[in-house]
Amino acid sequence: VESSIPPPPTTTTKRTTTTKITADRIEKATKERPYPLFLAEKAASILPSFKSEEYYPTNTQKERIIVLGTGWGAASFLKSIDCNKYDVTVISPRNYFVFTPMLAGASVGTVEFRSITEPVREINSKVRYLEAAATEVDPKTNTLSCVSIVCEGNSCETEEFEINYDRLVFSVGAQTATFGTPGVEEYCNYLKQVGDAQQIKNAIVNCFESAGLPDLTEEEKIKELSFVIIGAGPTGIEFAAELLDFIEENGARFYKELLPYVRIKIVEAAPSILRPFEDGMKEEAIRKLTRKIELEGVPTLQPLEILTNKLVSEVSGNYVYFKDGEKIPYGMSLWAAGIGQLPITTHLLDTLGETEQKDAQDFARGRLAVD
Repeated sequence: VESSIPPPPTTTTKRTTTTKITADRIEKATKERPYPLFLAEKAASILPSFKSEEYYPTNTQKERIIVLGTGWGAASFLKSIDCNKYDVTVISPRNYFVFTPMLAGASVGTVEFRSITEPVREINSKVRYLEAAATEVDPKTNTLSCVSIVCEGNSCETEEFEINYDRLVFSVGAQTATFGTPGVEEYCNYLKQVGDAQQIKNAIVNCFESAGLPDLTEEEKIKELSFVIIGAGPTGIEFAAELLDFIEENGARFYKELLPYVRIKIVEAAPSILRPFEDGMKEEAIRKLTRKIELEGVPTLQPLEILTNKLVSEVSGNYVYFKDGEKIPYGMSLWAAGIGQLPITTHLLDTLGETEQKDAQDFARGRLAVD
């Protein structure tokens, strides 16, 4: 009996090789990539890359499933899928799962980065992994367009390829939304990926070391040790709490003389923090965040301040500007004001056109609706 399964995938590959690529050219090559921090994620990778035409077999008769992403949805699916029945391929620029609730802790050194990640191949050793970013989905032909960058020394190779699928698990997640606010991309840190947490960790240390330099005025020390957190949702509040704990538990050990200059400001456009949560939880969070800290040999500290009804208009290299005309100097800023869909999600919704997805956008708000 002839199998009803479609023929094996056809992979079309286009490569471009460049020698001695500069940082500017790498940035240009990756600017439109639909996953943020593509190269940073590659630097965090611990396993080698595989070229699609070498690693994607063409003799399978199993139903082909492609999983996009390695986040919560993808990891849960990979733990339970039976690879004896299905041919499963994971496509993502990140070859590991991240336990995102612990990113805030990792950014201040509470936990190690390796403690909050799990390689895809350990989640399910029978799945195939391709290190690439999906750029387009064609649901009419069941074709997926992807792009990957493989670097060896100073030579980098950009590879574009297409893969066919029988079923697609679309679990790419979201990206940080800047809402077009000038200066955010240039000067603010995010907290979505391991690379973000590593960058924040380095920035915090740099702020304290800069403030410890001789001949700085009191005003300059306060500026260097001012941490502005834009957005009072779960991410912003979690990071603020971790930073406060770092100051209370570790600050006195390493930077005791600098602690009186520390300022932590949570900025929120809405009238209250943690809008989706109950009032009791909000009040408890405010009480703990604004508590006074007593440390031996240090004046009483109350470093954290919450500013509500403050809408950011612009961010520069030294100040956060607000619609009301006020500005706040900072040494490090974190943008945690919301998330938005990835370009591939927007493209897929446009491709689907007049379907039930369009009708569902009233509540899906740019995301793929599920039943």
